[in-house]
Amino acid sequence: MSGVGAGRVAAPRRRAPARRASARGFTLIEVLLAMVLLVAGLALAFATLSAATKTASRGEALAQRSERERAVENFLRRRIAATRPIPFAFDQSTAVPQRFVGEPDRLRFVADLPDYLGQGGPYLHDFAIESDGDQARIVLNLSMVLAGETIKDERPRKPEVLVEGLKSARFRYRTLDPQRGELGEWQEQWQQPEQLPLLVEVTLTDRDGRAWPPLVVSLPLASAAGGGFVPEL
Repeated sequence: MSGVGAGRVAAPRRRAPARRASARGFTLIEVLLAMVLLVAGLALAFATLSAATKTASRGEALAQRSERERAVENFLRRRIAATRPIPFAFDQSTAVPQRFVGEPDRLRFVADLPDYLGQGGPYLHDFAIESDGDQARIVLNLSMVLAGETIKDERPRKPEVLVEGLKSARFRYRTLDPQRGELGEWQEQWQQPEQLPLLVEVTLTDRDGRAWPPLVVSLPLASAAGGGFVPEL
């Protein structure tokens, strides 16, 4: 019968169950792992920044130390090299002129004072090494010299602190050995105040025990005071 087939109703197709998107959150292990990675990254960044800061600080300290050494050494070299064979006093017992008095911790001589340090003209330069506990410093006193005598100023200058924070400092002196015709040994005490030495050595050691570069100064006018030839350094 044709009616039978026509009367059948087609069964509806089954639809596949819809997949629900799972809104799954982070697990505790993933959170902890992320935190560990974050902390490790921050620690690495902090260590890198700290190392860079320390390196920059060391570099700055070394630059300041080098600048300080150059300034002190240049000043000492210029002042000592400018020594003139001019007496600043006379020995009362022997009448020997005092042109250069050198000791391990004190150095006195006459040199022209630059305008930026005073009024110019010959001045007694009195370098003294002073100790204060475990530290040492070098101070400079300046006094005008006139006709072989040191003039006392009515208003004395305050000692100028050239360098401080030292562990030790020392002066030494060298001249010609007349018997051998060559430079003699270094002397802790200059024995001929009427003459100038050929060489002056200044030895400085920082508070941390680090020695400064050796400073040896030649006195060009030493021959004018009977010191003999002046070696080239």
